[in-house]
Amino acid sequence: MSSHDRGHVKRVVRLVRYIAEREGADVEVVVTAAELHDIARGEPDHARRSAEKAREILRRKGYAEEFVERVAHCIEAHSFSSRVEPRTPEASILSDADKLDAMGAIGIARAFLYSGERGRSVEETLRHFEDKLLKLYDALRTKTGRELGRERHQFLVEFYQRLEAELWGINRST
Repeated sequence: MSSHDRGHVKRVVRLVRYIAEREGADVEVVVTAAELHDIARGEPDHARRSAEKAREILRRKGYAEEFVERVAHCIEAHSFSSRVEPRTPEASILSDADKLDAMGAIGIARAFLYSGERGRSVEETLRHFEDKLLKLYDALRTKTGRELGRERHQFLVEFYQRLEAELWGINRST
């Protein structure tokens, strides 16, 4: 089991389909991008490398170049740390779906899986919340993504506050 396993990809595919249908985006582009968005996970600059690999795969399968490039842009722009701005609704949707899967209960579970994979302590995981996870809601770009993210973000904040209190021996309820 991995924090970026097939389950993550399946959840992102479900989310992009849901968001794209509500936002009026090209479902085929964004679902294809979601299916391939982490194929180079573990490599440096995984978003760029995943886009390169997706181009190769889609060209081999005979997809039109315009479609290939639309998918590749979604993948390049999906990562929180890639610094590539989404230029299309589909790219914004994949970016949102990937972030949504890092929020809420599933996001918390994945954060601890990721920390376990890297040998991080609970305190280091708490810093990951501060450095990334608690910032995800503000980075959501679509109306539907923000609607889906509101409750997930609130749960993440509450968990973070509780964990922080327990780590430092503070009981906020007394």
